[in-house]
Amino acid sequence: MGGALVNAGAMDLDELFPDKPDDPLTLLTKQDLDPFSVHELEARIAILEAEIARVKAKLASSVNFRASADELFKKT
Repeated sequence: MGGALVNAGAMDLDELFPDKPDDPLTLLTKQDLDPFSVHELEARIAILEAEIARVKAKLASSVNFRASADELFKKT
């Protein structure tokens, strides 16, 4: 069974978290960026890139764990 392809287009967070208007990710994406300085925006990007790397590592770990489990319990 192959992995599902993820939509490469932009995701609408209202679709991803429809019942969670106070979700931190939803609030983060709706935050007004106008008050931030260039330095603050650069710092924010660095933090978000580090979070993306952390999520990608977790995703890879989960996919590898699932593949290992599938291999262990596959029917012959």
